Amino acid sequence: MSSTGLDVFDKTLQTTHIWLDELMEVIEPDRQIAWHVLGAVLRAIRDRVPLGLAVHLGSQLPLLVRGVYYDQWHAPARPDERPPRSLDEFLAPIADELANTRPVNVRDGTRAVFQILSRHVNFGQVEKVRDAMPEEVRNLWPLSSEAPNMRERQEGYNGPEGNAEGRSGRPADH
Repeated sequence: MSSTGLDVFDKTLQTTHIWLDELMEVIEPDRQIAWHVLGAVLRAIRDRVPLGLAVHLGSQLPLLVRGVYYDQWHAPARPDERPPRSLDEFLAPIADELANTRPVNVRDGTRAVFQILSRHVNFGQVEKVRDAMPEEVRNLWPLSSEAPNMRERQEGYNGPEGNAEGRSGRPADH
């Protein structure tokens, strides 16, 4: 039986708890702090990538997480003229958002959120967002072989050999 009465709510609650549990393994076992870190990092990403990329990333997030991602967002009339050029510039607004919580290592929390995105969001989408970041930020954001590949899901079954790219969705080594 559904705990909320709606399967979509149960699913987003379950997925959000998984993400928070993974984050709490890195930062500290406090769900409130993990929620704040998740939101701060997601909003920093959202505000520092091109508008279309930000919207596409938002569409990949679980419903509840999508809410914190879009919280306090006003679509810019034009892209940010001063995107961050360094890791410190990227981390600064995250640290500002977390200033009123218990102390958290912002770099570790950011890296943990990047890892969660890499594990749970479509590989191609994560790769595009990551590539839109400065090199120092990309170095903090490893890509994961666990990331789902939506192309496989959309293409369905392609015979016994699978698709030409292999099971992971990444180009096969030939």
